[in-house]
Amino acid sequence: MKTNFVDIAISGFGIIYIIGFIMFIPLLYATENGKFLIWYLAIAAWGTDTCAYSVGTRLGKHKLTTISPKKSIEGSIGGIIGAVIISLIYTYIINRTGRIEIQYLAISGISILLSILSQIGDLAASSIKRYNKIKDFGELIPGHGGMLDRIDSILFIAPFAYFLLTLL
Repeated sequence: MKTNFVDIAISGFGIIYIIGFIMFIPLLYATENGKFLIWYLAIAAWGTDTCAYSVGTRLGKHKLTTISPKKSIEGSIGGIIGAVIISLIYTYIINRTGRIEIQYLAISGISILLSILSQIGDLAASSIKRYNKIKDFGELIPGHGGMLDRIDSILFIAPFAYFLLTLL
């Protein structure tokens, strides 16, 4: 079997992507209010995925990209709006309990940015899978793929979330 530059580049990216990006999750958690801020990472990634899927399956008419043909522009926008709404609800809860004080406008902007980056991360992972002619990165969760398929968006936005949320 012959190894070419593209194979080496993809392997290198995989190592940096997984190991390099995952280290920002404990770094965020270790910040002063990390146990509250870490949830914005999950909300941005999973809130975007869930809301994009829900809106896209119901209202999606315009294809977003050929990388992932089932994704729509409507779903993408729905994912962003959904992530912002969920983030604002979470912010309201933690602000009301007095645990931490976060500005709604700031978290809205950060949520929009993290949601967009989450979708870019998902498309990057889809692009790698398409290049390698695979549907999923594993078979751990039937119908959902492997563990990397579940956390690819979180991994991609972890460094951005760390830097943006520590600025709060």
